[in-house]
Amino acid sequence: MSTPATELRVERDGAVLILSLDGASSRNSISPPVYKAIQTQVITAGEDPGVRAIVLCGLHGFFSSGGNINNLKESANSTMAEVSGNTDALNAMILSIRACPTPVIAAVEGGAAGAGMSLALACDMIVADEGAKFVVAYVKVGLAPDGGVTHFLSEGLPRQLVSEMCLTGTPVEAERLHALGVVNAVVPAGEAIEAAKKMAGKLALGPSGAMALIKSEIAAAPHNDLATQLVLEARGINTARFGAEAAEGLAAFLGKRKPDFAGKA
Repeated sequence: MSTPATELRVERDGAVLILSLDGASSRNSISPPVYKAIQTQVITAGEDPGVRAIVLCGLHGFFSSGGNINNLKESANSTMAEVSGNTDALNAMILSIRACPTPVIAAVEGGAAGAGMSLALACDMIVADEGAKFVVAYVKVGLAPDGGVTHFLSEGLPRQLVSEMCLTGTPVEAERLHALGVVNAVVPAGEAIEAAKKMAGKLALGPSGAMALIKSEIAAAPHNDLATQLVLEARGINTARFGAEAAEGLAAFLGKRKPDFAGKA
């Protein structure tokens, strides 16, 4: 009997879009239809001024186990073009999250493995519950990683730890990754989704236009030398200073009140 496919549940909570993986029998394994669904929702949200933050989570006490093992085994009977199409779809989903001008928060309960870990790491911030484990599991089934996991881990971790995770497949606890700066917050078991929603709610009150500029600057920083990054930042602040968000933010600061950035991007 085949494992039921994971579905993507979509809901709105005010200005926060919540994308939930729902596949209890496979611990929310993901596949090309899910890649496409997430990509579509993220791109659409990035173009919708009413969506000011996104939460990506998994239901049933687990974030995502990554690729479905049965599908991976059966893919050996496919052509290289077919399996390359699958990884191209995974990559397109990952790139859509990184390119999205809207902040994306991963809420990791239980754990994230394989491409599920890549999905979490692609987000701007990660909230995990205590005891959650992150595992680059590919080596245990004779595969090499995909989905950008080696890139994301190498952005913030020493080569030795990246090697340990990828060459041994040893799970790493959320607390350890929090201490190393990869996970933003660790909360009690079962509370990561609600904590991520609260964080997203706070972000949704911020200046979305300025946040989009900040995201683009953060994305460019590892690839730019200092002079290039200074030019990029100067262009950003000099563009923003003439906008409605800056006018509201500066007036609110001087007036000793909370700013209202809604509708000012």
